[in-house]
Amino acid sequence: MSPVHVVALGGSLLRPEEADARSMWMGQLRQLMVHLEGNERRIALVVGGGLPAREGIALAKNTVSDAHRLDEIGIAGTRLNATVLQQVLLDIGCDVAPSVPHTIEQARLLLDQHHIVVMGGTVPGHTTDTVAVKLAAVVHARHCIIATNVSHVYTKDPRHHDDAEALTEMTLGELGAIVGVGTPLEPGASAVVDPVAVKVAMDAGLDLAVLDGRDIRLLDDALDGQPFDGTIIHARGD
Repeated sequence: MSPVHVVALGGSLLRPEEADARSMWMGQLRQLMVHLEGNERRIALVVGGGLPAREGIALAKNTVSDAHRLDEIGIAGTRLNATVLQQVLLDIGCDVAPSVPHTIEQARLLLDQHHIVVMGGTVPGHTTDTVAVKLAAVVHARHCIIATNVSHVYTKDPRHHDDAEALTEMTLGELGAIVGVGTPLEPGASAVVDPVAVKVAMDAGLDLAVLDGRDIRLLDDALDGQPFDGTIIHARGD
């Protein structure tokens, strides 16, 4: 069977506030997908909500207090972003699933029929990181790549700590000590890796990789099994 890859694409990568950069990024992503399809690889892109999700949640937050209802708004944002990428790839003739799956099982079945599947969130309570890790485990991917707007996992949040150090290799246990394990994020909140996704990866014995998805070359290297500038997270320390 063709190799299967799963990538969690942070919604921030679509950057609606940076039109020129987004256009270039979209073009590079399309080229990469064409290349992967040409080499008979199958890939699932699980897209985060980014700005549309945050704005939707902010709009409703003053009147909607239920966290699950706010999560449903965030999920709608992820599916909007997924539909954008799906249509962009369909437009150039890629073999993309014609529907955006709403469940892990739907995504698994579509990957049996198409080279590319694009999806967003599934249910309230976890982010698209968790969706991607669950899907990677089900389809027996080599690892799950988390492509976001940061280059590495850091010892501390680099936005608030000047002494934060970038890590190139670590274990899931070490990652859990930094971001937490199994505790859902608040609607609209983010972490370099969702703590719920860390727990799922631990249970599945699945390796992760974190990289700066704004540089498509890094994603290409990681998908190809080549060294890349980012963080490799091993399921086990041995």
